[in-house]
Amino acid sequence: MTNDSASAHTITFLGTAGARFMVSRQTAASGGIWLDLGGTRLLIDPGPGSIVQATGRGLDPETLSAIILSHRHLDHSADVNIMIEAMTNGGFNRHGRLYAPADAVEQEPVIFSYLRDYIEEVVVLEEGGEYTVGTVTFTTPVRHRHAVETYGMVFTAGGHTFSYIADSGYFDGLAQKYRGEVLIINMLLSKPRPQIAHLSAPEVERIIGAIRPRAALLSHFGMHVWQEDPDKLAADISRKTGVEVIAAKDGMVFDLAKLEEIQP
Repeated sequence: MTNDSASAHTITFLGTAGARFMVSRQTAASGGIWLDLGGTRLLIDPGPGSIVQATGRGLDPETLSAIILSHRHLDHSADVNIMIEAMTNGGFNRHGRLYAPADAVEQEPVIFSYLRDYIEEVVVLEEGGEYTVGTVTFTTPVRHRHAVETYGMVFTAGGHTFSYIADSGYFDGLAQKYRGEVLIINMLLSKPRPQIAHLSAPEVERIIGAIRPRAALLSHFGMHVWQEDPDKLAADISRKTGVEVIAAKDGMVFDLAKLEEIQP
């Protein structure tokens, strides 16, 4: 259901699948994350099925102000073209921006050339960048360790600050770059696998323990996490860190106003 209140500050998960098998089999959906922050609506990482997940949940892509890609892998960008079409009413309502790393729009573009004229601007993300969309500002504090150019984000809107740690291998100092009341973090692996540049449950626990947000929202689950049960892993991390840790579900809406109910 679309929340038209200009005072709403919500995070909606259009999908929680990570990795090729979870996505290709649609064991969980892979539509990305929809933000409604005081009436400014943003879509992060529209993977396969984003358009179906958004419209099926009563979210209107024409109300989007921007689409943000953390990186160009298919599970994060496959629906970027149809979402631009939808955001701009097929190009008849030229507006909005696309934010993406350089290699997603230059080296191997994920956006069709004709769609560039449908939007106001393509903005290239870079390490240490700061950006403003409507009532929202966000930064990309550090380049992640991943197979392609990848950035997480720190958002500030309506007196709230929250972070999104996208795909990355673990490295010292990663946690220090992110802050806020809420941490959204991609947890693909149940156990560390150094050859795979993704975060595992023990590494996510370490990051959450270092940042100590009011709440941590886990997403982007791989097959092993799914088999071990994201809820159980979240409960274990919560017990060890003392932080409210929630395994996101497809369609889950997290209202930032509920932070007042969570004990610090």
